[in-house]
Amino acid sequence: MTPPTAIERLADWICGLQHSDIPASVRTIATNCLLDTIGVAFAGSATAVARTARAVAMDAGSRGDAAIVGGPHLFSAPAAAFVNGAAAHALDFDDNCYAGFVHGSAVIAPAAIAVAQKRNASGSDLLTAFIVGSECEYAVGAATNSILYDQGWWTTGVLGPVGACAAAAWLLKLDRKQTASALGLAVAGTGGLKACFGTDAKPLMAGRAAEAGVVAALLAAQGASGPHDAFEHWNGFTGLFNHGEFNVAMIAQLGSNWFMESPGVDLKRIPLCLSSHAAVDAAMAIVARYGIHVDEIEEIICDVPQIVFANLIYNKPATRQEAQFSMPFAVAASLLYGTVELAHLDGAVLQEPRVIALMQSITMTVGPRWSQAGACEAAPEGANVQIRAAGRDWVEGFQAYARGAAQCPMRQEEIENKFLTCIEAGNRAGGSNAALLLSRLKSIDMLPSVRDLLTTV
Repeated sequence: MTPPTAIERLADWICGLQHSDIPASVRTIATNCLLDTIGVAFAGSATAVARTARAVAMDAGSRGDAAIVGGPHLFSAPAAAFVNGAAAHALDFDDNCYAGFVHGSAVIAPAAIAVAQKRNASGSDLLTAFIVGSECEYAVGAATNSILYDQGWWTTGVLGPVGACAAAAWLLKLDRKQTASALGLAVAGTGGLKACFGTDAKPLMAGRAAEAGVVAALLAAQGASGPHDAFEHWNGFTGLFNHGEFNVAMIAQLGSNWFMESPGVDLKRIPLCLSSHAAVDAAMAIVARYGIHVDEIEEIICDVPQIVFANLIYNKPATRQEAQFSMPFAVAASLLYGTVELAHLDGAVLQEPRVIALMQSITMTVGPRWSQAGACEAAPEGANVQIRAAGRDWVEGFQAYARGAAQCPMRQEEIENKFLTCIEAGNRAGGSNAALLLSRLKSIDMLPSVRDLLTTV
């Protein structure tokens, strides 16, 4: 008997999963991820790139039952997934997972919400579908052993359609064969390059990944077939994307190891690429510990893993997107303002003489510590920061994980305050409406219908 393919294993798990199979702890994590993603999507909806996505969706004339953030119109499920996915990733303020180095929720949540609204599903069904999509995407991400990301593929673009498709397939109640075909369609048509970093292509590709997953599921629901061996085929994912490696044991762990718990999902405290966050936290801690005044700083060296060095490519950022992928900006702005807020990501701040001067004193390096066995696994985007101030010796500090990471989580109050701040930044609601949406999301499991979920604000 031929053993099941990776896609067939995924399909078996998706089709067999019930609400009651999911631990309460995983549902709590998922609720916060959903809450956080909707918040950053509302903030992102005010950006130019999100407006562009809405304009294209409007031009396509795709009408349906799915709501979008940033506008009153209802769209088809694929169009809403695209618009909301672009908005959710527009500010790079959405969560990450180290199972594949992927932005999961910004792609999966918009797909799940769109299909849930199309189906007039309950809040419990939406949350379950979101978990299904997340677990499947993270399992595939873990199976790549990070080879995919290290080669230069943008895992959010490549793996996002898998998570979005899995969530949609569960909501559409596809059978095993249909689900496997949907996943095959999603995997066969996937792609994404890290060349998108620092440009509008990045959030737009997140939106397209959400849309692609929904379309794959809808096609399969209509009888379209897809390759069930899209991972194993000689011209498939494993050979073309991942140097011939694919750890199928990660797929077999679905339902026993919950990836949302381990390695967990990292929520962002500041709206910058997560690769900069540990260095920011280390620098802030050093300055506080040694009583260093920012104006006294003469040099800062951030010793980071190669992946951080490769991601943060803009030493002299000129735009918001470039600033979000700039270690000098992340550290300089944090030290000068005490944090980085959405309001700091504009041209005026980038041109401030104090910001420019401090950025010029900050460098990144990849030191020998990161070649030691287990170093990168223990601190995937960690940082050892050294600071030299006028008239002082060098001082240093190490941060393995940023605050907000699964290993160092934010307090619930901080998560909710971030949500409210993001809603306000999107200029979408007064305090009472934002608080109502927050209340609904915190009790998402109890909502009889999600059809009106996003129309609260």
